[in-house]
Amino acid sequence: MPLKSLLLGCAALLVSASPCLADIKVGFAAPLSGPLAAVGEQLRTGTQQALADINAKGGVLGEKLVLVTEDDGGLPAQAVSVANKLVTQDVAVVIGHLQTGTTLPAAKIYGDEGILTITPTATAPEVTEDGGDLMFRTCGRDDQQGPVAAAYIARHLKDKRIALLQDQTTYGKGLADATKQALNAAGIQEVLYTSLKGGERDYTALVTRLKAERAEVVYFGGYYSDAAQFVRQMREAGLDSIFISGDTLASDDYMALAGPAGEGTLMSFSADARTLPAAATVLEGFQARGEKPGAYTLYAYAALQVWAQAAEKAGSSDGAKVARALRDRRYDSVIGPLSFDEKGDRRDTDYVIYRWAGGKYSTVP
Repeated sequence: MPLKSLLLGCAALLVSASPCLADIKVGFAAPLSGPLAAVGEQLRTGTQQALADINAKGGVLGEKLVLVTEDDGGLPAQAVSVANKLVTQDVAVVIGHLQTGTTLPAAKIYGDEGILTITPTATAPEVTEDGGDLMFRTCGRDDQQGPVAAAYIARHLKDKRIALLQDQTTYGKGLADATKQALNAAGIQEVLYTSLKGGERDYTALVTRLKAERAEVVYFGGYYSDAAQFVRQMREAGLDSIFISGDTLASDDYMALAGPAGEGTLMSFSADARTLPAAATVLEGFQARGEKPGAYTLYAYAALQVWAQAAEKAGSSDGAKVARALRDRRYDSVIGPLSFDEKGDRRDTDYVIYRWAGGKYSTVP
């Protein structure tokens, strides 16, 4: 029997002298501690602001939204614990988690309880392939992102000696595999494809191997904290290979950790939503409070924004009904119009290549 069905509802509280509140609870889960906390905070900021803006306009279905926040630490086991806690609090939707490794086990729990989940950041295909009918995302997929990086390499760096690395996570391996597949399909063969262990402090052996292979381009599938550590050790060892990675590097914390070694880093990421006309009013609100939204902030904002519109269309906050409404039409959002296919993926994505220089990133042709 689903856990939610075992919870005491408002009817059981009628004996109380207090009236039963009808607020709709919104769950939020991401790493708010650990090496990925900086991005987790971006997601929390976006979710909090979307909730405040929606409530200011009357809430959803005439009810006020209330945020229930949990820290999964970026750890799968902790994500499972968090998911069970959110279920017992009877949330209607969950915005999160950040990584594929935390999203997948948590989504299984939410799905079993009929709770819809929208991740702003988990990009591995498995998230929607295996996450069930109630799993959606406002970001793209690795198998959309990898070919963009491969196309850039094929266009500008095809005569270079290319090495591909991945951190053994579902995200990092998926990203490197997608890039490798697209490169090989274009007739480009890497000189090295290997893995490393995320969270290590000493990558000397692997850097030495890259030097021995005379790698001129290094593609890194993994998270920004490890990418920063790796590129620093590359530069310290005198390896000046072009360094390319994926969307998690779209965080100021990457450059803060990498320092001067991060200059010139290339990365794939969606077109910057902060430049879109649809984001202008929301950005003014952030600026009025002295806040600077990060690269992922608006993806979390959009997740709750489209859920609220779909709930209104469905006339219910029930997960299955909102899921049908999400797939039924295109919704306006702070990151532009969004529509979802049967898997819960965006029907269109807009990955491009950026270069970090002077403490900020900008698109490259």
